[in-house]
Amino acid sequence: MHRNRRLAALLAVASLATAARARAQAPPEIALETLATGLAQPTAIAHAGDARLFLTLQQGEIVVFESNRVLSTPFLDIRSLVSCCGERGLLGLAFHPHYSENGFFFVDYTNGAGDTVIARYHVSAGDPETADKASGVTLLTIPQPFANHNGGELAFGPDGDLYVGMGDGGSANDPMCNGQRDDTLLGKILRLDVDANPSSPPFYGIPPDNPFAAPGGPRAEIWAKGLRNPWRFSFDRSTGDLFIGDVGQDSREEIDFQPAGAAGGRNYGWKVMEGTACGAGGTSGCPSGVPPCNAAGLTPPILEYTHSAGDCSVTGGFMYRGTRSPRLIGTYFYGDYCTGRIRGATHSSGTWTARVFSARASGLTTFGEDASGEMYLATESGLFARIADASPSPLSLVAVTPFAGSARGGTTIRIAGSGFLLDASVAFGEASAAAVTFVDGATLEVVTPPHAAGTVNVVVTNPGGESATLAGAYSFEPFARVPLPPRATRTIGRP
Repeated sequence: MHRNRRLAALLAVASLATAARARAQAPPEIALETLATGLAQPTAIAHAGDARLFLTLQQGEIVVFESNRVLSTPFLDIRSLVSCCGERGLLGLAFHPHYSENGFFFVDYTNGAGDTVIARYHVSAGDPETADKASGVTLLTIPQPFANHNGGELAFGPDGDLYVGMGDGGSANDPMCNGQRDDTLLGKILRLDVDANPSSPPFYGIPPDNPFAAPGGPRAEIWAKGLRNPWRFSFDRSTGDLFIGDVGQDSREEIDFQPAGAAGGRNYGWKVMEGTACGAGGTSGCPSGVPPCNAAGLTPPILEYTHSAGDCSVTGGFMYRGTRSPRLIGTYFYGDYCTGRIRGATHSSGTWTARVFSARASGLTTFGEDASGEMYLATESGLFARIADASPSPLSLVAVTPFAGSARGGTTIRIAGSGFLLDASVAFGEASAAAVTFVDGATLEVVTPPHAAGTVNVVVTNPGGESATLAGAYSFEPFARVPLPPRATRTIGRP
């Protein structure tokens, strides 16, 4: 009997592993769960490490989404400082990794002159739902020669530094070759240590391992170059990998990549390259020494798509690492502003494979994630929605491996099934598991509790109360008593 149960368990686990590999190559269809509508041109979504979400509105407000509604009072209103609209406005928001301690957050906006401003603000004392507008200090003001290609993304990396996305300054085909020049911050990703000089200008420092940190050379803030308009980029919260959605010119859109731990200084090719093709502007306006098209020193994108089907402007997203939709874990989401197409890419054996989902979000402006890794999007028309698996796996239990252990407890087992969520609980008969580790939506690792000898049902309960039972799935076996050695007879001899 035990042999048959063991074989069934092994077959079930093997089947689930095969299914998981298939899911990695073909993420399931998604659904967009509407959370709010009618927002005034949302441009970014961020979290502060708690249950709230913050949305920037292009004209200059930050609003709070909390308890399933958008609060009526803005968190911050700097409309008087912001020039809008087109590609200008309040474009980016990032909360300091230690926001709960220092109350700092950072914004990216275009000022009245159309120049980019990177500024820091502080939450109001005694009111976590509003910021102190008077606390604002400016880290950088970057002149913009044209009204478009302002970038706008702000994101903290796993190193605790603030990364800033800057477009090439605008017009078309980068007439000044800013993407390839090292004496300008345009067409770059910047990296700032915002914990340096927190109380005095410039309110940031240069990380010593920035590629141009040495004095007397290129701008020390530069981390990466060769970008046209990195409107949205993100770090994978699990691996630290950097994904950059760089908006193309007339031909194609691209996703660039930097693996976690890699040194800065990568050149992603613009304007001599547009994706994997040669750029239409060639090297006109560029300084001497700029590498030609397809030069070995240029970093090509990991993903790209053309404009042939009406797409025109990529919106970079996030790698899904949430728990509500386990089948989406490991899928990088990105989309297109013009068509609203949403794409999902997965990586296997050194190759990225993308699919187009049926769900669309016309005028897609941004993606975001919450503190738990769930993913969201917003559109220019004011839609705010959560991304979810369109056909989530029902909660079910398939196998418990091993299926027996000591009644003393302390045995580590694996439960195979589907539909498991983070913080699921496990019971063996009437006794709760000593520890439960969420591995993925199909696997839980569990430490058994002490229990009387016998066979019991195993019950998994997800947050929210949904439960599933596998009858007679685990046996607690009596532990053998070790007999005491017989008492020896001691003989004492008389002298």
